[in-house]
Amino acid sequence: MNETSKQPITILLAAPRGFCAGVDRAIQIVELALERYGKPIYVRHEIVHNRYVVEGLERRGAIFVDELDQVPDGGRVIFSAHGVAKAVPEAARARGLSFMDATCPLVTKVHREAENHHAKGRHVVMLGHAGHPEAVGTMGQLPSGEITLLQSADEAAAFTPPVDAQIAYITQTTLSVDDTAAAVEVLSERFPDLAGPRKGDICYATTNRQAAVKAIAGRCDSLFVIGAPNSSNSKRLVEVADGAGCRYSRLIQRAGDIVWADLVGQNCIGISAGASAPEVLVEEVLDAFRERFTVTIEQVTVANEDMEFKLPAELRAPEKV
Repeated sequence: MNETSKQPITILLAAPRGFCAGVDRAIQIVELALERYGKPIYVRHEIVHNRYVVEGLERRGAIFVDELDQVPDGGRVIFSAHGVAKAVPEAARARGLSFMDATCPLVTKVHREAENHHAKGRHVVMLGHAGHPEAVGTMGQLPSGEITLLQSADEAAAFTPPVDAQIAYITQTTLSVDDTAAAVEVLSERFPDLAGPRKGDICYATTNRQAAVKAIAGRCDSLFVIGAPNSSNSKRLVEVADGAGCRYSRLIQRAGDIVWADLVGQNCIGISAGASAPEVLVEEVLDAFRERFTVTIEQVTVANEDMEFKLPAELRAPEKV
């Protein structure tokens, strides 16, 4: 097919999209640790939820494990950006393992909130997704029975609190802004003295990416979110697109996941990327569209991000001679 016979199509490119500061920091920690200490470097769980990123680090010498018992004695291990329960670094110390924590600082902030509420005698409710590493790590900051996971407004309505306990809430950082607001409203109505974060726990990157998808979804015939199937923030973007009026919203990992036959006769496509998806995958998708269509790109920007997080001191400091 020559260029003049290709169907014209407009792509609305959501911004912000892709890597956030916490993801960028976590990946840098693994890369710099490999440079400084050599391979192998063990990483407990996927450093971020993206196979392209994980496979790239594996090629450089990172070994991803599910649990610490897979790390040999004397090994060096990094904890993922999602955070870990207190028992994990305790177990690493008990074995004499060298470890670094790549937990996103905004997740660490939620951990400290949980501890502070607990210290004040409150029962903590966490709004989050059961089994997600961030939820598991955050729940693991407190003793069993002192924190309750709720996944929806309906669960918030049905929740039975401990007798005479003041309730405080925290949230996973990658939730739907709208769904979380609905659950918090239920809790606020049920518990007038409900304690919570001053500005909310959903991180700036999640909020901005959802706002960008909302800004384009109503104009799109289809919208693609580039991200992993186990990425909470990526899955939320698809839900947001559905809720904002896009009739065909799909989560894809790579350009090869696009079902081109579904796009026949469409004129406007939306593209975003979850916070752990690198921009190279966005470019791959755009190139795939350019092969098949005459593409006009319109970037729709709802916020400008300049957040940066410091690296661990041992990776910032010059190596001792």
